[in-house]
Amino acid sequence: MAGLVLWAQVVGAVPMTNDPKGFHDIAWGVALIARQDMEATRSGPHVNEYRLKAEAPSFAGAEMTSIRYVTVDDQFARVIIRYQGDQVHRRVLRYMESQFGPLEHIPGQMTRGLNQQYNWRGSETEINLTYQASTERGFIFIDSRTLAPRFNDQISDSAE
Repeated sequence: MAGLVLWAQVVGAVPMTNDPKGFHDIAWGVALIARQDMEATRSGPHVNEYRLKAEAPSFAGAEMTSIRYVTVDDQFARVIIRYQGDQVHRRVLRYMESQFGPLEHIPGQMTRGLNQQYNWRGSETEINLTYQASTERGFIFIDSRTLAPRFNDQISDSAE
């Protein structure tokens, strides 16, 4: 059982100190289809993904592999950010703690592991950051707390 601790580090959700209520000045619930600065990258009957046309994907002052803006039933509900590299991960983690609240470090808790997971929860937004140290890949999901559960509705409706 102790070996499992080496494989994953999960930190409980930290109360968010600064809820962004969206991402990069785009509020949750906004329709992205009419935005001239975005283009669809994946379309479906209920869930659509977009990216910014002209901007290189960046977040926390670092270049990201990709940033996708996701809608459910034409309402902006999620951002998916992918990044690569340990230095980028450390920069992202510092930024997240400075913007959304410091992580609670419990005495004796491992601060690094092969898979690390961090969560911040605000009144309207929930952020989940996962980092896979073995491949140096990071994933950030920034979700609307009211709209993101509708993704599950679409999965259960289509899974027969």
